[in-house]
Amino acid sequence: MSSLLRFFLGIILVSAVFFYTLSELNSSQGYSGKNTLTIYNWGDYIDTDLIKRFEKETGIKVIYETFDSNEAMLTKIEQGGTTYDIAVPSEYMIDKMRKEHLLIPLDHSKLPNLKNIDPRFMDLPFDENNKYSVPYFWGTVGIVYNPKMLNGKKINSWNDLWDPDLRNKILLVDGAREIMGMGLNSLGYSLNDTNHAHLQEAKRKLDTLTPNIKAIVGDEIRLLLQNEEASIGIVWSGVASEIMSENEDLEYVVPVEGSNLWFDNMVIPKTAKNKEAALKFMNFMLDPKVAAQNAEYVNYSTPNKKALAYMPKETVNDERFYPSPKLTEKLEVYENLGKKNLAYYNELFLEFKMHRK
Repeated sequence: MSSLLRFFLGIILVSAVFFYTLSELNSSQGYSGKNTLTIYNWGDYIDTDLIKRFEKETGIKVIYETFDSNEAMLTKIEQGGTTYDIAVPSEYMIDKMRKEHLLIPLDHSKLPNLKNIDPRFMDLPFDENNKYSVPYFWGTVGIVYNPKMLNGKKINSWNDLWDPDLRNKILLVDGAREIMGMGLNSLGYSLNDTNHAHLQEAKRKLDTLTPNIKAIVGDEIRLLLQNEEASIGIVWSGVASEIMSENEDLEYVVPVEGSNLWFDNMVIPKTAKNKEAALKFMNFMLDPKVAAQNAEYVNYSTPNKKALAYMPKETVNDERFYPSPKLTEKLEVYENLGKKNLAYYNELFLEFKMHRK
């Protein structure tokens, strides 16, 4: 056998040993095989101690990745580079993913803890009979403000934000549906309005709010409001709850004209490799004590009715974050508007942001 041939055979042998060892190592660490669960969730949206507990109880290794928008989540799942076993999209995105055949139907016989969910958060239009999704958190979009910095002024309406006295005092979240929705609601229109004339009217009204806007920001809105670098913010209820726990001077209100009632649910993407582990994790998160611990960590409202018994009474009795059915019935859930309409929302929102400059 020639030395050159022996050299190439040696390379092949070493490579084979290397890849076998790597495969075994990954498997032993939980990165491949049936003992791995890959979760795709929003940032800082779970108590990581619960992940460790699930791993210890089941022997299943959890790989946890995060996203910052429904659209980013969808794009990555569509591309298929990473096969996620669980994702946590919002209601309108669940509807979209369902219609595009990107979700696997759930076996409810393996989700006995589903009975713990409040019936008013089940069987909603975006997923009838919860065929594809399990409720995770819910909440509202509203206004957090600091009365002390506003000389005792109270806010209860979207239209209050156009007060000239609020010049350079307002922070907006960087979200097209939220901010265009604010403009639409302030005019008496639906959050899901697709009438171009109404949308343009909402955008023009938002343009007139520009003098009062300090900045349009992302996650940093928490610290800015908490540290009193702005006196008003448009935020999700969970964000409001979190920063109010750090600054007792803050208040949160759902505007009288109406607002968004949102839901984030767990789903199994069609490309999932470990459906059984996904169902085990879903059922684990539906346990009342687990759901209570998770809600106290994340500061968002849990849809798990049985979990409320394990949470502080001052939390679950606070109607700002656990509003009554009477209020939630007046709010709107985002609908899947379709690509063209969503693109138009995004276009107008971008124009609004450019107008500020």
